[in-house]
Amino acid sequence: MRGRIFTFMPFEVGDIVEGTVLNITDFGAFIKLPEGKTGLVHISEVANTYVKNIRDFLKENDRVKVKILSMEPNGKISLSIKKAMPQKTPKEKDFAWQNSRNNNNSSFEEKLLKFLKDSDERQQQLRKHLDSKRRNTSYRRSNGY
Repeated sequence: MRGRIFTFMPFEVGDIVEGTVLNITDFGAFIKLPEGKTGLVHISEVANTYVKNIRDFLKENDRVKVKILSMEPNGKISLSIKKAMPQKTPKEKDFAWQNSRNNNNSSFEEKLLKFLKDSDERQQQLRKHLDSKRRNTSYRRSNGY
């Protein structure tokens, strides 16, 4: 076998390992992994939210946990920070939503009264705003503006 060198890799696709941010580019960050290997976290794999500027999320020499997405024969290693984060199970999400809904011990009537009061206050503010706009418009028309 000439031309190909097979090396032992201490990790596999799917493993979560800790690494250090070596370099940051506009498209991602290069991470130094154990055993001296280097991988790339693409900007889309940095966080669960939209990342416009990767430097808002990472700095050089930051320690990060990454999940290995792929390892190419040419040595390229694709990584993800967001997939290395613990994910909530659907049951945990449902439970959190139910608890937040049940924490308020108000009756339906109390909630309805609060809604009507808030709605009435917003309507009054909107009317005042529209009335002031109408007055300003009529003032401009009468003075030739």
